[in-house]
Amino acid sequence: MILGGFMSVLDNTGSEMIGALHSGLILFTFLVVCESEPTHAGPDRMGDSHGQPRLAHLTSHWAFQLVNDSLAFSRADSFCRGQFSSLADLDQSDEREGVMELLRQTGLHTPIWVRNPSKVVNKPVALSKQYSPFSALSFPRDSREGFVRVNMSFPALSSVSVCVRVQWNSEWNEVSTIFSYAAPVITNEFQLRGQVDKQGRILLALIIHGKHLPYKASFPNDGAWHHICVMWRRNSGHWAIYVDGDKKDLGSDTDTSRDIYGDGILILGQDQDSFGGNFTEPFFGNITDLNVWNMTLETRHVLALNACSSIDQQVVFSWNPDHLIKHPVVKEEQVHLFCRVVLQQMALQGCRTLQGWQDQLPLLDMAECSDPLPFICRSSRERYLKMKQMSDSQNLQPSAFMNHLMKLSNKTQATLGQQPSELSSLAQASALLDVSVQALEDTQEELQPTDMVALIQLLSLAADVPTLPLADATNHSQDRVQELSQHFISVADSIISEDNALKWQAIKEVVSGPMDVVKSIDRMVTSLSPRLMAETDRLTIHSPNIKLEVQQQRLQDGSKGSSFCGPETDKHTSVDCISVPHHKIQDLHNNGFHRLTLVNTWYGSLRPVFNPGENITMVPTVTDGSQSYLGTVLGSSVISTTVLGDDQPVSTAVHFKLQHRAQNPAGTVSDPVCAFWDFELNAEAGGWWNTKGCEVVSKQHGYTVCYCNHTTNFALLLQVYEAQRSPENEKALQVLTFIGCGVSLCGLLFTFILFIAVGVPKSDRTTVHKNLIVALGIAELLLMCSDWASANEAACFVVTALLHLFFMASFSWMLVEGLLLWSKVVSVNISEDRRMKLYYIIGWGLPVLIVGVTLAVSVDEYKADGHCWLNVKTDTIWAFVGPVIFVLAVNAVVLCRVVMVTVSSARRRTKMLSPSSASKMQTFDLTWAVTRPVLILLPVLGLTWLCGVLVHLSVVIAYVFIALNAFQGLYIFLVYAVYNSEVRNAIKRIKEKRKALSFTNCSQPTSFLPSQRAPISSWGHSALTPSSPETSETSGPPSSASTSLVIKNESFRKESFVTFSLKPASGNQVVQLTGFKPSGC
Repeated sequence: MILGGFMSVLDNTGSEMIGALHSGLILFTFLVVCESEPTHAGPDRMGDSHGQPRLAHLTSHWAFQLVNDSLAFSRADSFCRGQFSSLADLDQSDEREGVMELLRQTGLHTPIWVRNPSKVVNKPVALSKQYSPFSALSFPRDSREGFVRVNMSFPALSSVSVCVRVQWNSEWNEVSTIFSYAAPVITNEFQLRGQVDKQGRILLALIIHGKHLPYKASFPNDGAWHHICVMWRRNSGHWAIYVDGDKKDLGSDTDTSRDIYGDGILILGQDQDSFGGNFTEPFFGNITDLNVWNMTLETRHVLALNACSSIDQQVVFSWNPDHLIKHPVVKEEQVHLFCRVVLQQMALQGCRTLQGWQDQLPLLDMAECSDPLPFICRSSRERYLKMKQMSDSQNLQPSAFMNHLMKLSNKTQATLGQQPSELSSLAQASALLDVSVQALEDTQEELQPTDMVALIQLLSLAADVPTLPLADATNHSQDRVQELSQHFISVADSIISEDNALKWQAIKEVVSGPMDVVKSIDRMVTSLSPRLMAETDRLTIHSPNIKLEVQQQRLQDGSKGSSFCGPETDKHTSVDCISVPHHKIQDLHNNGFHRLTLVNTWYGSLRPVFNPGENITMVPTVTDGSQSYLGTVLGSSVISTTVLGDDQPVSTAVHFKLQHRAQNPAGTVSDPVCAFWDFELNAEAGGWWNTKGCEVVSKQHGYTVCYCNHTTNFALLLQVYEAQRSPENEKALQVLTFIGCGVSLCGLLFTFILFIAVGVPKSDRTTVHKNLIVALGIAELLLMCSDWASANEAACFVVTALLHLFFMASFSWMLVEGLLLWSKVVSVNISEDRRMKLYYIIGWGLPVLIVGVTLAVSVDEYKADGHCWLNVKTDTIWAFVGPVIFVLAVNAVVLCRVVMVTVSSARRRTKMLSPSSASKMQTFDLTWAVTRPVLILLPVLGLTWLCGVLVHLSVVIAYVFIALNAFQGLYIFLVYAVYNSEVRNAIKRIKEKRKALSFTNCSQPTSFLPSQRAPISSWGHSALTPSSPETSETSGPPSSASTSLVIKNESFRKESFVTFSLKPASGNQVVQLTGFKPSGC
């Protein structure tokens, strides 16, 4: 057997110690296997440490092993789990054949436990799924008159069961009557009463046929709701009291000569000293869900009722406030009671058993889960053979740990129980853990794989050891619970130590992995938490690799949130922490919980224990093609929280923050993913990582903050990608982007100012340019501010939405630019006014529609984590990428059409030239015809964004993309402002206007007499040659009444001119010359 060394510990001890350790340590064995390995799928004869023969049967896939020691179903299931196997089920034909052959070999004909695959699993569920509404009766403390009468006639009862839910007033310490049934001939016919003892417990007692039974059954006086069931049967005189599903007291010393009399009166909250009156010993508190049956309930029925199920068989009275007569002081209230719905089905139906065989088919039935029956454990054939191999090795050559355990055995004085197949008490578990801890501390050599398997089995079985109810606990047992917990964590710590990281590979065929140890710790602490927290509100157990903390608080209005942090490893690094939000704890209080227990655990060494070379299968989160996915690894410690509301598992949301502990290999980058270990995912392998219900809240340097909507064991998985760019390149690209956006913004601003200031003639083209400049400029400004906004979640969300809107508007106006250009190249019969209305709808209306629909559909997945932009890990990014691809495709078609038109025009011009010059000009014209529209139209059509599709291929393309788009505004300024003929002509007109207006400011007119050398008529009729260096003719016919001449006057500055007017005088033509000298000349 695997732990044969454990058994040999006893060889030199006394007979008492031998029997004790034999009975305890046999729990770890998966039964001793024979020397030779079977060569065929047949029976494998084995024996235990006492020489009792046992039989295992191997098939091609499975190994079945009969455990002939009778246990309750839950303990049988726990035992098989401790052997790295499970209870056999009979759903597959090969399993049925294996079980039938094994039973034939052993000759066993009694019923055995088998697993029901459809059985619900006891795990935390949401609060809304665990609560059931009830109408409750409130008996106030300020009056002793309150009572409630059940308004019905009762028959004579040979058997009776009464179940009721009670909330005891914790301030009342006197004897109280929960219900009393009085017959006409005897008042104390059947009654349940309670009183508070010195320890603060509520003790319960029955009165049957007037006989007062002892106060023994109890529950804590904690102000919580408790479910009580009492029953009696005439034919045996048997009676019993159950509290919260547990049998607390029983006996058979009652009068069996008659039934419970009929035609009686059932009163709640008072003792009847006379038939239907003379009330005494009132009850104070709340009562609900009273039901009466004419039968004796079984344990499974009581468990089902405790879980809020109903039993309709032989019911006499079913709870209905309409069938009650209430005293005025008794008030009816609506309450929501916590119900363990996961137990309802199993409690009602019982547990599955194999009764026998008929025509090669199994005969299945259900039995009470508490009945002791034998069972069959099933494991894979490979696991069974590996365990057998390890057992043989341990028997031949015990490890240093086992040898030291033999020496320490003489010092162990614990008295262990006599159950051969289970740890039946805390004393057994504590003694075995204690001797294991001593051996671990004293052994200098490292643990061997066989030692690890034995210790993992020990932890699994010790985690399920039954505990006494808290009301029955003694100081000695309380000390033993704390000692057991300390030793449990010490043994677990030694198993998951980094020193044993490589040894997990040697036992992977037997043990699923280190999470098996985590699961055992969870079960142990959850089971023992009521005992651990009986005398304290906080308990901490700290070992090198594990930190365990149990917190408990009474829930009330204003209850604070709870947080737990792992140990500090470095002053300069953050600490791993997990917390339950304040409002979630307040929800527990609002839903009727009174006590909250939080079990928090931190595991610091699990990351190296997981096989570093084994890739965790997971879909990559970065799916935009920008990075090459390499794999996923565990990148942090493991941290967990279990929430217990009134000692029942409750699922609630948590926040946790974990450091990044895995180092990225050279040339790689990682993206953290929040995950939890799901034991039900790939259950045969012990579970796997799952991300359902978890999301990243924020990513910071060295750590990540996560949110999950449930409680379990959490960690960070780091998805590793091949680094496309070095940190230096990333920094350079960021700086280049910021500088380029600044220059681009200035260029756009200057362009817009020029369009407004210089008075460019209004046209549809300039209007479209202006709108594109406004949209692109605001988008560039927001992009520059996005890094500053990322620190605030709300501000970052707003910036993301605005960036989405204005970049979409930019591309929409780029689409309009393409449509406008198309209308110029291809004749479109549509008026300018109607066309501009359509352009405004496309340019601004379409982006608003896209952003609005995107926010409405995916507001929770809209923003990316860590920066202010759309989430590229979801389909939200397509709300930007899709329209952009469409715009680029349309504009590419427009550009091709424009190039074709310009090339055609260039060819026509070439043909018009002389043959000698045509051949020389043809190549140049065609090249320029292609290049010129491409250079002019690229910035406004947005085609430079086509490089963005290829940026992940090369860092050079990334630089080109940044340069082209970050300086897009500067490009627009140069092409559409500096070298725009309309802008330049408008500037020239402004200059000429200013020069012309400057002459109006001149003073002191100068008159000139006509020259006597020339006839007067020569001014009006002689033609002036245009080439004259001194004169130039202005527009106007020669015969006009006034002729204007502009004469360059050498006496002024070279750039100065004098204007003359020729006016006809009466009788004679006289030329009047008036010169206006510009002011300041």
